[in-house]
Amino acid sequence: MTGVAAPKQGMDMTVTPTELEGVFVIQPEWFEDERGFFFESYSKRRWEQHGLSLDFVQDNHSRSTKGVLRGFHFQNALAPQHRLVRCTVGAIFDVVVDLRVGSPTFGQWYGIELTAQNRTQLLIGPEFAHAFAVLSDVAEVQYKTTGFHNPLAEGLLAWDDPDVGVAWPVDDPILSAKDSNNPSLAEYLEHPAFTMGAHA
Repeated sequence: MTGVAAPKQGMDMTVTPTELEGVFVIQPEWFEDERGFFFESYSKRRWEQHGLSLDFVQDNHSRSTKGVLRGFHFQNALAPQHRLVRCTVGAIFDVVVDLRVGSPTFGQWYGIELTAQNRTQLLIGPEFAHAFAVLSDVAEVQYKTTGFHNPLAEGLLAWDDPDVGVAWPVDDPILSAKDSNNPSLAEYLEHPAFTMGAHA
């Protein structure tokens, strides 16, 4: 998509389900000319027209250098969060993993490149772990959440678990101390946070 002229009734968006139920690719329309561009990064009214009714309560913004990998992170049922992720500077490879025990896609992952140029967004349900790797020299990631950050609800998953098998496009990623020793999917199963059919 290379941008579109703004329709009279305002800019629309495309909502595309992924193979992981509860994860959606959001592609907004935008207007662009020699001066620059404009688009609606979020419109509650437009979302509701597409059957998405969520109340976001917190915006987060991170900046990372090339090769940095953040994740996998989630918040458990004590403080579940939908997350709407976009990259506003540079490019990232954004990945989610299904954590719902009993789901036909449990432990499977979905990845997509989010860039400042494609303006694509990823809507992630609470029952998915989230991570991203930076592809550009620098990347800024902004994401909205439907729940506040709660350290007591934090959950982690190993970025390199072979049982998940994410095909990361970076070698030898730069990790935080916390993300260097995250639990495996097998360890997650000892005390799972989410079960298919249960509401987060």
